Amino acid sequence: MTKKKLRVGVLFGGRSGEHEISLLSAASVLRALDPTRYEVIPIGITKEGRWIASGDPLAALSGGALQLAGTEVTLFADPSTPGALNVRGSAEQPALAVDLFLPVLHGPFGEDGSLQGLLELAGVPYVGSGVLASSTGMDKGAMKALFRDAGLPVAPGTVFLRREWESDPDGVRMRCERELGYPLFIKPANMGSSVGISKVRSADELPAAFESACAYDRRILAEAAIQNAREIEVAVLGNDDPVSSVPGEIRPSREFYDYEAKYEDAASELLIPAPLPDEIVKTIGEMSIRCFKALDCAGLARVDFLIRESDNEVFVNEINTMPGFTAISMYPKLWQASGVSYSELLDRLIKLALERHEDRGRNRIDYR
Repeated sequence: MTKKKLRVGVLFGGRSGEHEISLLSAASVLRALDPTRYEVIPIGITKEGRWIASGDPLAALSGGALQLAGTEVTLFADPSTPGALNVRGSAEQPALAVDLFLPVLHGPFGEDGSLQGLLELAGVPYVGSGVLASSTGMDKGAMKALFRDAGLPVAPGTVFLRREWESDPDGVRMRCERELGYPLFIKPANMGSSVGISKVRSADELPAAFESACAYDRRILAEAAIQNAREIEVAVLGNDDPVSSVPGEIRPSREFYDYEAKYEDAASELLIPAPLPDEIVKTIGEMSIRCFKALDCAGLARVDFLIRESDNEVFVNEINTMPGFTAISMYPKLWQASGVSYSELLDRLIKLALERHEDRGRNRIDYR
């Protein structure tokens, strides 16, 4: 008998400032999924939050924008029919069944636990971390608090609310200067791809930096800059027993690895493996797994480090629970250098998602 293909719903786009990055990641994923093993259901999520299912995996992504020629669907939070996509506004058409979801969504409403909560309610397997790890991994303030609690080294930082800046900018400025000093970074807590991040060298630059960050989030992280730091990234793969990849180094074309340096300027260098002493490679490999476990991540994550050149002191910069997934993104490239191809990586992630879903199913939902 022919083995039934697994129906994989690939989610991309989304209500986020990283919408366009998600489209790039999804295009690579859709091309790499093995058609002999998987029946792919591409589902584009518009910036307004509408779910559009297309029958042609790559027609949904043309010219870097969503082509809304498919069927508008919705996922019901009903575990009695897990993975059922219902055609919106139609009671006659049968639901489209999905065996597993692969969210290729970056930023809010996709990587922050909100989507993961919906998938949990629907009782369907999905690739990546659960609600806890996704939400804390997205919020840089909460993430770093957990890292500190786990004994991991992070740069000094303070979280402000947008309302604090708007009501008392002088008070916020004085706290930044007293607790952190210059230079420092201002970052929206819940955003990735360096969107809304500014390096601040003096008080004169602080207002523009806060205005930029406040446009994307109500929680703002002010963080001391690690001077003359090398930017190192490590990929992690697994569930309860994760493993780490070889490290890679980013040498940005700009002062720091901002959005333009990541996606628009080809002059940035990626060195894989990173030219590091063996003891530092071992240290950051172990730290990356400690970060992964501190948040209870699952499936995949990329952990970013800063290494101060003056003394080789290592700082954890952040964890990304759904890193960029284009064929030239750091996460798949790190695994390729570690002996795992792009398509094999997707196979492993799907297997890990089914494994984690089975483990969740062992939890009792009643009490006697």
